[in-house]
Amino acid sequence: MQGLKSAAALLIRSCCNNNKSKLSHSFLAHCPQHSRSLSSSPPTEDDLNNQVLVEDKANSRSAILNRPSALNALNTNMGARLLKLYKAWEKDSSVGFVTLKGSGRAFSAGGDIVNLYHLINQGKWEACKEFFGTLYTFIYVLGTYLKPHVSIQDLNRQQLVAILNGITMGGGTGISIPGTFRLATDKTVFATPETLIGFHPDAGASFFLSHLPGHLGEYLALTGDTLNGAEMIACGLATHYTNSEKLHLVEHHLGKLVTDDPSLIETSLEQYGDLVYPDKMSVLHRIEMVDKCFSHDTVEEIFDALEREAAETNDPWFNSTLRRLKEASPLSLKVALRSIKEGRFQTLDQCLVREYRMSLQGISKQISGDFCEGVRARMVHKDSAPKWNPPSLEQVSEDMVDRYFSPLSESEPDLDLPTKQREAFM
Repeated sequence: MQGLKSAAALLIRSCCNNNKSKLSHSFLAHCPQHSRSLSSSPPTEDDLNNQVLVEDKANSRSAILNRPSALNALNTNMGARLLKLYKAWEKDSSVGFVTLKGSGRAFSAGGDIVNLYHLINQGKWEACKEFFGTLYTFIYVLGTYLKPHVSIQDLNRQQLVAILNGITMGGGTGISIPGTFRLATDKTVFATPETLIGFHPDAGASFFLSHLPGHLGEYLALTGDTLNGAEMIACGLATHYTNSEKLHLVEHHLGKLVTDDPSLIETSLEQYGDLVYPDKMSVLHRIEMVDKCFSHDTVEEIFDALEREAAETNDPWFNSTLRRLKEASPLSLKVALRSIKEGRFQTLDQCLVREYRMSLQGISKQISGDFCEGVRARMVHKDSAPKWNPPSLEQVSEDMVDRYFSPLSESEPDLDLPTKQREAFM
């Protein structure tokens, strides 16, 4: 997809502190421009199926996101295929657990928002709704993955292992965090950088970010800052950590397992695990400062707190955090903050239903055109100079934020998740 590799690198550079790089120099150096290939014929069924590959193992199945040239950016077809596969495996008594991973240098850079941008500009509203509805439904199924047991009232959860080796951003986090086990490596880069493109952290992000320690979720949602594998394990986003050179051993061992017992899967992951700690520059060592500045009810108060600390301490971290916030859409900052605060008191399905409303509002241009402008500036034209509307926090009214959380119209249905058939574990 046009520009996705270079765009991901641009977003990562925007998110990272200039004084520390959480990515290898080789990745940034080898992120070439990637042009869209034009074809006179539509993709075949085989082409679409190849976007998610399947590996059959002894007692497990592996789903492999397979758009490496687009950093495994998720589209509607991939969401639908994952949904179909996971439902079939859930009913299959020979499948004890499922693994999910990405091909190439990424797990997934998130949703294919460049394609979404074109769909919006072409007026293909139903296709846009299908994109969000399909991916959010899969995330709910993933977060409530069941396997029938002897009694109707006794349901055992089928085990899921997400292997997060490489870039894990946006929607890529949404299809990994609900899994039972989440394996990070030294190559993992986690981020929710949606405010930088005039959007909001979605795909369940308002649920899992709001459950992080203190107000780390607000910090990550508003700044789009990155976490590495060691930081993910420290804050609970990952359950296990393995150096990437041993990843093939982990996958080989899991492939031979014949079990649906989570304790045996966990033992296998621990067998190849490595003990790591966040480095001294990690934001996790500043969690008290994060809580002090990002616990406020409004974005304006957060800015005030950061500016006050910057003046009193002369610590460059506060100024770099302010610079990141100033790159984001003012409307998106206010929307993201409210979303995380609401998510702290909601279930996964409630968060996904609310995020679906927010996403449709965000792309409708009825409140603001910030999403299309952000994608244009960061990913299409790449001038890195989005013209946000409104351009400042002061001009973002309470009514604009309220509308973001409302249905588009009385006739617009909410996301219909299968909550009666499958109750959320989280």
